[in-house]
Amino acid sequence: MEKNEIIEKLTLVFHEVFGDNNIVLRNDMSAADIENWDSLTHMLMITKVEEVFGIRFKLKELNKLKNVGDLCNTIEGKLQG
Repeated sequence: MEKNEIIEKLTLVFHEVFGDNNIVLRNDMSAADIENWDSLTHMLMITKVEEVFGIRFKLKELNKLKNVGDLCNTIEGKLQG
């Protein structure tokens, strides 16, 4: 799956989980940039990402995620690998 396809699907996940269709993802975007991104919505988002992409994250992978770019790279790696 191409990077732009990942971003498109990820954008839909963010729109659904955070209830805001105006979210435009950037690689440097983090929880501080999105209203209502707290620990609960974070877990909902991760669960939805796993469902949409058909992947599972390990705890150590989740602990390394600092922003949307890290999330995209991790998804891409799992899909390739």
